[in-house]
Amino acid sequence: MPPTRKSVVAREWIIFALSFGLGGHVALGFILHSSTPDRWQTIGWNALFFGLFVYVAVQAGRSIYLAIRSRQAKRDI
Repeated sequence: MPPTRKSVVAREWIIFALSFGLGGHVALGFILHSSTPDRWQTIGWNALFFGLFVYVAVQAGRSIYLAIRSRQAKRDI
């Protein structure tokens, strides 16, 4: 049974939110362990870029996984 549109949209929003949350935590870790005095001025941009990078990496990983899985399913038939 194919997933409904609501469940697909909800899943994508959850992945998006978790990715940006993880990106924010990574940026915060970099900022807290940095020794430069201007570290707090750039935390917003760092969190945005890290979050975007995590989101792109997760989506690329999902695409590769789905491509491999569909190729194996075609081979098994």
